[in-house]
Amino acid sequence: MKDFQSLTEKEILALAISLEEEDERVYSDYVEGLRESFPSTAEVFEGMRKEETIHRQRLIELFRSKFGEHIPLIRRQDVKGFVVRQPLWLAQPLQLEKIRGQASAMELETRRFYERAAARAEDAGIRQLLDDLAQQEREHANRAEELEREKLGPTELEKEEDANRRLFVLQIIQPGLAGLMDGSVSTLAPVFAAAFATRNSWDAFAVGLAASLGAGISMGFAEALSDDGSLTGRGRPLLRGIVEGLMTTVGGIGHTLPYLIHDFRVATAIAVVVVVAELAIISWVRNKYMDTPPLTAALQVGVGGALVFATGILIGSS
Repeated sequence: MKDFQSLTEKEILALAISLEEEDERVYSDYVEGLRESFPSTAEVFEGMRKEETIHRQRLIELFRSKFGEHIPLIRRQDVKGFVVRQPLWLAQPLQLEKIRGQASAMELETRRFYERAAARAEDAGIRQLLDDLAQQEREHANRAEELEREKLGPTELEKEEDANRRLFVLQIIQPGLAGLMDGSVSTLAPVFAAAFATRNSWDAFAVGLAASLGAGISMGFAEALSDDGSLTGRGRPLLRGIVEGLMTTVGGIGHTLPYLIHDFRVATAIAVVVVVAELAIISWVRNKYMDTPPLTAALQVGVGGALVFATGILIGSS
């Protein structure tokens, strides 16, 4: 995987062509998936697909004039800083509100790419085209609204989620949820293994505290080093790392604190209640912000937590 800053102008143009082609294909899939149930919305995405086609053609013409006929294949997954998109064929049937949000996120990511690419370009012609495309991406939100007004009646139109909420999910909720899940679930085994092995509240607390802090530091560093967020809108890596590290620690500390109570049985009973509350909160967040069905979220989190919890008890009691 290559860093964006190290790309040449030729590679930047090749990547831009690949991104536009991918967005064009995505919009085409939206059109096909929505045509039967939501024909008016499908027309909106057809209009956006045509605009992506024009962008791609302009980029190809400039590439040929500067670098020749062969366009190297450079994809988003080859360059650091892009969000990994869920394959559309895995998201059937398509949910109208969800794909509108995904389309908005796609436009934001592409605009950020063109802005950074234009800032790095030294060739006047390349810089001009990238600036033009960045400006057009800025105007796409207005264009999408115009298309909706043209194609959608007032009874058919569902408002999209606010762009700030999507950025909040990308920058705070996603890393926070990952940290909370890791901290709440992964520390269950060492805490309860120590508790049932020693029958001593303080020993269980010491193990839980060490596991929580260690996991928080590890997860924080992993997130902070994952990508710089400049192309994806995920925010500064330091902020994401801090959020994920803190939430990982909080997730582990929650069921560790009851072991400050001297009585082992009382401490364990309270810790179990806290674990149930933590798993319920994680399931709620997954349902509210990650579009996971309530039952699915509860089963995924509950089964995973129960297995880790049982593992800790079995090891501690052996």
